[in-house]
Amino acid sequence: MLPDDSPESLRAEHEALIQFLYLAPVGLVQADLDGEIAMINPISAQLLMPLSPDGCLTNLFGALEGVAPDLRLQCAQYPREQGMVFEGLHIHLRAGEHARRAPQILSLTLLKLDGARIMAVIQDVTAEVRRERQLRQSDAWLNAILTRISDYALVSIDRDGRIVEWNESIARVTAFGEHVVGSPYSVFYPPGAMTPEHLLDRLRESDRNGWSLDEGLRLRADGSQFWGSALIAPLPDREAFGLDDPQAPAYALILRDISDKRAASEKRRQAAFCDHLTGLANRRAFFEAAELELDRAAHTPRPLALILFDADLFKNINDRYGHPAGDRVLCDLADTLRDTFRIVDTVARLGGEEFAVLLPSTGEQEALNGAERLRALVATRLVATDMGEIAYTVSAGVAVLEGVPGQPGQEGIDGLIKRADQALYLAKGRGRNCVAAWTSHLHDNEDIPKRSRNAG
Repeated sequence: MLPDDSPESLRAEHEALIQFLYLAPVGLVQADLDGEIAMINPISAQLLMPLSPDGCLTNLFGALEGVAPDLRLQCAQYPREQGMVFEGLHIHLRAGEHARRAPQILSLTLLKLDGARIMAVIQDVTAEVRRERQLRQSDAWLNAILTRISDYALVSIDRDGRIVEWNESIARVTAFGEHVVGSPYSVFYPPGAMTPEHLLDRLRESDRNGWSLDEGLRLRADGSQFWGSALIAPLPDREAFGLDDPQAPAYALILRDISDKRAASEKRRQAAFCDHLTGLANRRAFFEAAELELDRAAHTPRPLALILFDADLFKNINDRYGHPAGDRVLCDLADTLRDTFRIVDTVARLGGEEFAVLLPSTGEQEALNGAERLRALVATRLVATDMGEIAYTVSAGVAVLEGVPGQPGQEGIDGLIKRADQALYLAKGRGRNCVAAWTSHLHDNEDIPKRSRNAG
């Protein structure tokens, strides 16, 4: 029997580890704290190779820079010698590359093995995420069946989303009276929570899937708000009502007050879809929202605008005032973004000091106006920190997707991000604290390099 520390024993252990890496059913990557890869198994290579800008997998953080830019920082800030840095981080790939192609989703778990090594565990969870969404929808439907009928407002709506008739259940949940008949069902939503296109999208989605469900703030007649769910289902016998009549009932809307369940629902949502620092939507939530909007636009064409915001010279703020003060600036920017844009818009932190706002049914001029309003507001703000008050500015790039996604000239969300990024680079080049829009002369312009995140 070989001594435990003999060269032969160590070599046998190393060979056993290599065999484990190669036979493991998940991707495994061992690297140093700077991300330099020491060992990688075939599954990881297959999943990561398309992300490597030069086709050479030498650095884990470098390969994932474009889709998960905060990994290096999260690893560096992990306080313990060993342990789990994070678990099950969802990374979206090829999001919106084609309007009808769902993005590939990777799950990444990062372990710190000791003071010099990390291990990444990578899995393709695309199918699991799709099933999870279906189960969430099914669970909501079953909960609706099992809950007391007194918790509901049952509303009949026509094929254009207008309320057909009033009943006592509407008054019980929302206090709206008979005057609500003829109004679109968006009357139960706060201002800015729904566009006319979204109103019809929900009806079409219920036709395709059997129902359409969403949760969020709802509106009572006195203007107060509550946390509610709205489930829309097509009437199975609507031909009996005579669809030749545009005002005939075509759908049932079931409106529930679920305020008592909001805390648990929000906790689950924040864990999966919120940025840990700012509370805004994270990359996963952003790409899921983009996928949904592209799918909707493929069925009913409408413009989709994207604004990319970047805090100017943010590295200088961190270097001068420290990272805690820099985090306060990012949180201030997040609060300002949240207060400036509509409820229906998706406001997200993509990573570092880069933020995105996805604006459904919004043209270029309206998006430019929103970006300029935010830019001007930020330029007047002072952020109080332990190191003193900090003034900062932002630059913004605007791009708009017109027409039907997936058709010639429409590159989906990846193309939209690329255009907005080029416009943002242009704004930076104009001296920062500036807003610029993508124009056709920027398309495939090799004179515009990819922005450096450190350049600010």
